[in-house]
Amino acid sequence: MQVEKDALFNIRKLEHNDNIITATLDINKDCNIFKGHFPGHPVVPGACMLQIVKEVLEEALGASLRLKKAEHLKFINMIDPEITPSVALDMAYKIFEEGDISVVAKILNGEVVCFKFQGRFGRG
Repeated sequence: MQVEKDALFNIRKLEHNDNIITATLDINKDCNIFKGHFPGHPVVPGACMLQIVKEVLEEALGASLRLKKAEHLKFINMIDPEITPSVALDMAYKIFEEGDISVVAKILNGEVVCFKFQGRFGRG
């Protein structure tokens, strides 16, 4: 997958089977976001962790999505792209008749959970 120069992350590996998505993501330490969040001590913003979940789900499903409801968001550990150049994303989802997609996801640095999400997305 070709990545924009200033993209926050790149999907290195994506597996999608039986409503389970696993991905390995490379964090772009040179992304402009880190110039302001925070200079000298870069940290992936929490809102960007949620955006990562959305974009990987869109890639796996081949659909444009929008967040409808964030039931649980937990920012547990920071991701410093200088120290943690790649993370894993584990996600399970269910598609309802009306088209909504219920998602449970977590971003991990090895065995350490950095972010947990439970919520719903709708089609674009």
